[in-house]
Amino acid sequence: MKEDNKAIAHRWFREVWNQGREQTIDELLAPTVVAFGLGQGEATVHSAAEFKVFWRNLRSAIPDIEIRIEDSVAEGDRVAVRVIIEGTHKGEGLGGPPSGQRIYVQGICLIQIVNGKLVKGWNSWDQLGMLRQIGFIPTAPKEDIFLADRKSAAKA
Repeated sequence: MKEDNKAIAHRWFREVWNQGREQTIDELLAPTVVAFGLGQGEATVHSAAEFKVFWRNLRSAIPDIEIRIEDSVAEGDRVAVRVIIEGTHKGEGLGGPPSGQRIYVQGICLIQIVNGKLVKGWNSWDQLGMLRQIGFIPTAPKEDIFLADRKSAAKA
């Protein structure tokens, strides 16, 4: 069962994202699917139709999108995948003009699969980094605020 679920998760990324097969969305998403962490806010996706809006926007903005699975682990009805997302911002699907910039984004997804259908998905991916890479928001400051050694500097 775990290996079947892992194969379904791999099929999801291969066909839906890398091959752009919209019909696979209907085949693999449960009617009551719930997906978290796709949009820039706290919005939750509650159907294949709602997911398709996200999917169409991202694929039209980055038509050559490729999501590569780096790691996957299955336990019970859940599959965790670590992914790398790459592509070129060539379209207006994110609400702004295409920049022509390449993107490289990392993410992690936890997918619950029941009876061969994706029923829930928890997504954590670097939307902020992607928006910076395509020029929608300013680039990050030179100094990483999380990694700067402020404690040592305060002692000096």
